[in-house]
Amino acid sequence: MFSIKSPVFRGLKTLQNIRARGFSCGALSLSAVSLQGRSCLTLKDFSSDEIKRLLWVSGDLKQRIKHENQYLPLLQGKSIAMIFEKRSTRTRMSTETGFALLGGHPCFLTSQDIHLGVNESCKDTARVLSGLCDIVLARVYTHSTLEELDKEASIPIINGLSDLYHPIQILADFLTLQEHYGSLNGLTVSWIGDGNNVLHSFMMTAAKLGVHLRIATPKGYEPEGSVIQEAQRLSKQHGTQLVLTSDPMEAAHGSNVLVTDTWVSMGQEEEKKKRLKDFHGYQITMQTGSVASPDWTFLHCLPRKMEEVDDKVFYSSRSLVFPEAENRKWTIMGLMVSLLTNYTPQIPMLKF
Repeated sequence: MFSIKSPVFRGLKTLQNIRARGFSCGALSLSAVSLQGRSCLTLKDFSSDEIKRLLWVSGDLKQRIKHENQYLPLLQGKSIAMIFEKRSTRTRMSTETGFALLGGHPCFLTSQDIHLGVNESCKDTARVLSGLCDIVLARVYTHSTLEELDKEASIPIINGLSDLYHPIQILADFLTLQEHYGSLNGLTVSWIGDGNNVLHSFMMTAAKLGVHLRIATPKGYEPEGSVIQEAQRLSKQHGTQLVLTSDPMEAAHGSNVLVTDTWVSMGQEEEKKKRLKDFHGYQITMQTGSVASPDWTFLHCLPRKMEEVDDKVFYSSRSLVFPEAENRKWTIMGLMVSLLTNYTPQIPMLKF
């Protein structure tokens, strides 16, 4: 017989409670997924079930806190160090307000407060912060900075953005699409723009959710070769389609979701004139949407410039950009709760 304090008994009790709430077998599978203590540098490191679990927790927190007005101090007594080498409206506001809403204490650190690898090494910074807070979110120029922080820290590290990946943006994007379409499996997402960090994160995630991906980038602006190889492997493994082209209309053909991003990221200002010329014809307009699926929608991680998407699309009923921006808050909250606690969602599992 099992002791009532044994992990096996507690696990059986958890399953009984989940069944009592009417959850499906799929929910039982996802309920067994634990991410506590993990870092999140890239969604490449997360399985299909782990990503679904993150979205489920995020949807649960949104339902309970926003729609049911519940107070959930799940992170009471905990603190987060937010390191920002690059400014951001959405990343700062979503993380800072989200962590506080869950009862925790956020600490915002700019390059005026902390200068990674200059005033103090990343190694030493990681060890110091490990003794002062419970989790770190770092928005950095170079992905290797995150890898060094993660190697030396004894607490979870979250990638708030790097030159290679932007995982917390993609979690918000897929929660937004799940809410709008009711499920994700079988959707086609078309990326029309630069082969950048946001696209890399789409490529590491889409196939795991059964989403087809069609990518149009100008010649010379393709995604990283290693990311393409991994995305091709994932597409084959999960039975999805991956198309790479330089023709925006080809990428948009039959698509449910049209996505773009800035053509000139922070640190690329000197390339602006050349980039604007090279991306000519890549602006998303209603003409682009004319070849997409009748139910097509539009996403943009913001901030947006007119050359990337015109007003007619951006402010239309097809645009999901503002719900997408709001979901940055619920998904970073879901991620932080998942990495710091063993919280189990109370709502039925989302349909994927």
